[in-house]
Amino acid sequence: MSIPYAPRTLISPSAHVHLEYDPTDVPPIPSTSADGEPCHWTRFVCVSDTHARTFPVPPGDVLLHSGDLTNTGKVEEFGRTMEWLCGLPHPVKIVIAGNHDLTLHEGWYEQNYSRWGNVMHPRSAVMELLKGPKAVKAGVVYLQDEAHEFSLGNGRRTWSIYGSPWSPEFFNWAFNYKRGEEATKLVSKFPKTDILLTHGPIAGIFDCTRMGDLAGCDDLRARIRDLRPRLHLAGHIHEAHGGHIHTWKEGGGEGLPSVQNTSADEDVETEDVEAASGLDRSQDKETTVFVNAANWPSGSKAWRTKEGGGEAKVPFAGPGFQPVIVDLRD
Repeated sequence: MSIPYAPRTLISPSAHVHLEYDPTDVPPIPSTSADGEPCHWTRFVCVSDTHARTFPVPPGDVLLHSGDLTNTGKVEEFGRTMEWLCGLPHPVKIVIAGNHDLTLHEGWYEQNYSRWGNVMHPRSAVMELLKGPKAVKAGVVYLQDEAHEFSLGNGRRTWSIYGSPWSPEFFNWAFNYKRGEEATKLVSKFPKTDILLTHGPIAGIFDCTRMGDLAGCDDLRARIRDLRPRLHLAGHIHEAHGGHIHTWKEGGGEGLPSVQNTSADEDVETEDVEAASGLDRSQDKETTVFVNAANWPSGSKAWRTKEGGGEAKVPFAGPGFQPVIVDLRD
């Protein structure tokens, strides 16, 4: 018996977020504004923490991968992942690293590789897979603390994006930073862009571990109030997979909500529904879609009731851990 899907979508006038859906009947991309006027929307398909696994991904305009492409950064793991990514139909594919992609942390890797075996994998071979001719032809863009702009053409808007592989210190894995002064310095360099990709989540937003610890970055939480991207995508904490649409108040100054995929579901749903059903839809309110797109089923939500009864482990990128579809109005 299979595990049934429980479709769940969050909606605002400028964003539709499909957290769970039947992969054989993916919701269509919107084609009108909240007032019914024709307009363009861009479909972003979000994945993270794939750890050298491959799985079906729904089509879209842009694929975003928020890091942990591999388990330990081996060349063969990158090869498997990039073969999969290059074969996906999305014309634009934006990728960052995570703490498991050891080889990409230049300098640190050369000093620490022996903790994961006595073979030092060549970074040049990995970079060829990420940025070589095959990757370029497939539309792959690898970002490591850098910004990028792209357009889907035909008079469509230009999107700006910044990607950073870092996350708060965790047993001295790759791309770790210390909380406090080092974190403040790092996130202060993040520019204002439409989309922000970080491997580590924001403190208090889809960062709760199975032990109840909040693993996100406090400095990123403070910085995001100034950046206000249309979409912030992270991963890292597998069990915290989820999505939320936050509507910013005019004039700023307000704090962010604390949002997890556990008891906060009702509060999340309330804010999103209110944003979608506001009385003045003609007024564009500033919103940020927050997503943890980790695809590795973990924690209590990694078990679901099967059709016919009984519990089963959710398959990789299965119900509750699917690629998150984010449709943003151009």
